[in-house]
Amino acid sequence: MQSQDTGRQSTPDPGPSVTPAEALAAGRTALGIELGSTRIKACLIGEDHAVLASGGSDWENQFVDRMWTYALEDVWSGLQAAVAELLDDAERRHGVRPTTVGSMGISAMMHGYLAFDAEGELLVPFRTWRNTTTETAATELTELFGHNVPLRWSVAHLYQAVLDGEEHVPAVDFLTTLAGYVHWRLTGRRVLGVGDASGMFPVDAATRDYDARMLSAFDERAGGHPTAPSRPLGELLPQVLVAGEDAGSLTEEGAALLDPSGSLQAGIAVCPPEGDAGTGMVATGAVAPRTGNVSAGTSIFAMVVLERPLQAVHPELDIVTTPAGDLVAMVHCNNGASELGAWADMFREFAAALGHPAEPADVYRALLGAALDGEADGGGLLAYNYLSGEPITGLAEGRPMVVRTPGSRPSLANFARTQVYGVFGTLSLGMRVLADEGVSVDEMFAHGGLFRTAGVAQRLLAAAIEAPVAVGHTAAEGGAWGIAVLAAYQRRGGDASLADYLAGDVFAQSEADVVEPDQGDVAGYRAWLEQYSAGLAIQRAAAEAVR
Repeated sequence: MQSQDTGRQSTPDPGPSVTPAEALAAGRTALGIELGSTRIKACLIGEDHAVLASGGSDWENQFVDRMWTYALEDVWSGLQAAVAELLDDAERRHGVRPTTVGSMGISAMMHGYLAFDAEGELLVPFRTWRNTTTETAATELTELFGHNVPLRWSVAHLYQAVLDGEEHVPAVDFLTTLAGYVHWRLTGRRVLGVGDASGMFPVDAATRDYDARMLSAFDERAGGHPTAPSRPLGELLPQVLVAGEDAGSLTEEGAALLDPSGSLQAGIAVCPPEGDAGTGMVATGAVAPRTGNVSAGTSIFAMVVLERPLQAVHPELDIVTTPAGDLVAMVHCNNGASELGAWADMFREFAAALGHPAEPADVYRALLGAALDGEADGGGLLAYNYLSGEPITGLAEGRPMVVRTPGSRPSLANFARTQVYGVFGTLSLGMRVLADEGVSVDEMFAHGGLFRTAGVAQRLLAAAIEAPVAVGHTAAEGGAWGIAVLAAYQRRGGDASLADYLAGDVFAQSEADVVEPDQGDVAGYRAWLEQYSAGLAIQRAAAEAVR
């Protein structure tokens, strides 16, 4: 592992420096809020993009009536708690409680289905990206468009509701994502950043807007059903904006929703809302061709910016865009690090039962540290992290499990290594499809809490995707920092491309720890992945047998 300068041009003259307290008092800041799968984070940065204050709130999805969902009441209570903690943190650290910020932005989990009627009332509970009940719709739309439509995309959820004859569909007046919903309530604007929009409906890279031919094809196909939408789909979707465009400002109602204490004032400029994939790209500086990033959380996904369109349609690959509208191949896996977290919790309970209570971070460090001592092929152990279905491997439902043969070599080190391998298993299958398309990547940037323990998950990911993996100092800040940077970019006025802004202003002096693939790890992972792929039949049998 080596620490190296990213070498992305020199930093422009920042002008007269100010103290953090002065920046907070004058509103020379940018606020980013991201609603992740298990945590809502708020991040406040200064003009040098350094974090001045942060806050957060935990939340969790529920499985209700066989649908993964979040209650909208929890959206607002979680946002308010995260913002309150951030304001407290700013006052504690710098002696100033902010009343305004220079700009702000909202990011959230992409995809899913939030449908509202003409009065702004939610028609059915929020259907998140995690649901895999849309296979019929996604398959039909993929054939109709000649463009892969994954199960979790908003249009797949809408069309499945049409096919299922759901009575609410004709009443749909507005369809959006979680980030689009929050932005709408804060600003009154029904808009969406192009990266998030490209996970609702296919986007034309030339126009940086929804593909007009595909919109017409959808309207014609859906119109033949009794429960078709009452208006063309293009009128129901949010307006598409690219990074840097005007997306409105915080209203009085929005300010009260965000901060009931009244500290934050209305009028703050708000950048286009984006999905977690787009903010992950920004947080790692990976928005130019031949760059990419991996984000690991409840789900795990890789984003690779394309030099050219792909030659064929692949069900394993989403075609989405950067926040600036450039084409990206996305390998999205529904299941990420949650199962590893469940095992870490169990080991923490075990340590407490022995009379040695440990902090969660210490347990993670011990587990991940042990993984480095494991055999390269995991000693014959297999780990499946499938808490939910996994479209890339064709599984409608998941059953987490650890599998071994009588001849395998169980040990803490091998167990820990295979659990980390399990986080990356499905991802690497999708990355192989990209490689077969001739897509090259010079370096992958990784971010998310899994990479806080230096050199472990990063090293094993490099083996899994057979490419160098870089982790920067903002790896754990993730999307909340990324959307704050997008808010700062909008405030800058768009006088440079997003790629140039990131290279010249944000990451010019940054350093990253870069790990090259270890050939022993690569050979061991390949052997492990062969057994992992063969063992997917066990997952199918378990989903049928264990209810």
